[in-house]
Amino acid sequence: MSTSRPLLSVIIPNWNGAALLPSCLDALREQTLRDFEVILVDNASRDESCALVRERYPEVRLLEMPRNLGLTGGCNAGIGVARGELIALLNNDAEADPRWLEALAGALARHPEAGSAATKMLLHDRRDVINSAGDFYGRDGIPGNRGVWQPDDGSYDQEMWVFGACGGAVAYRRAMLDEIGLFDEDFFMYCEDVDLAWRAQLAGWRCIYAPQARVYHRLSATGGGALSSYYTGRNTLYVIAKDMPASIRQKHWRRIAAAQWRVARDALRAWRGEAARARLRGQWAGIIGWRQAREKQARGQGLRRVSDEYLESILS
Repeated sequence: MSTSRPLLSVIIPNWNGAALLPSCLDALREQTLRDFEVILVDNASRDESCALVRERYPEVRLLEMPRNLGLTGGCNAGIGVARGELIALLNNDAEADPRWLEALAGALARHPEAGSAATKMLLHDRRDVINSAGDFYGRDGIPGNRGVWQPDDGSYDQEMWVFGACGGAVAYRRAMLDEIGLFDEDFFMYCEDVDLAWRAQLAGWRCIYAPQARVYHRLSATGGGALSSYYTGRNTLYVIAKDMPASIRQKHWRRIAAAQWRVARDALRAWRGEAARARLRGQWAGIIGWRQAREKQARGQGLRRVSDEYLESILS
């Protein structure tokens, strides 16, 4: 890795991930692109994460937070000290292919209008199954992963424009982040990447899907269950309130309401499950926080450079 100002900064948020870090960090040592730095942001772990990094990975810059700032706060802290022109985020439960950084940097070099590059994420234990091939966003206000659970049979091998990138393995152009801002720390975790993708699209920054940039993801190794259900339920509503322009929200309000009702209905049917109850609590928190999220809309809309027609064209 270069000791001068690097092209890329790789930021890894971590909380009690000592068992996951060797696989993640060892894979970064094998990258074909060498002009990068690694910053591990530790969110006040109670395990041996920090000791492991200090002892076994001296090349990694360790940023120790005094308390758990969540995924959003941790990533923002890492971005704040990063030196690279490009900012790559990587989950601690992901193992990058040796050409991951090379492919992301290459895609952004070919597409100067792109503010971000999305990774092809595959399951760690079933490496022929897709976890994400970039993100989509529906007119009903529901985000999702392209190709999720589908076989990696070549159907998602074409470089193309997508709505956004999964924050678990992505590269952002620093110039874009300087313009639109970093992650909204009110999100804490889940859908923070969707919020960022919306702000980028509104400001005219596109997202390119780079299929040769591959990582292998240990699904829900650091999340999932009730935690995921609560924040997804809440933050899905935050994104609708904060990022979807009023004109589009008004046009599709029936679809949006119907989608939220389906989520609530399915959770009610599974009421005995902890995750289902957490999803309902999250939806209720999203309703309570709707006004606060709406108050943040002005800044994103103030950066807007694209038409409703363009936005409709990129929604599913």
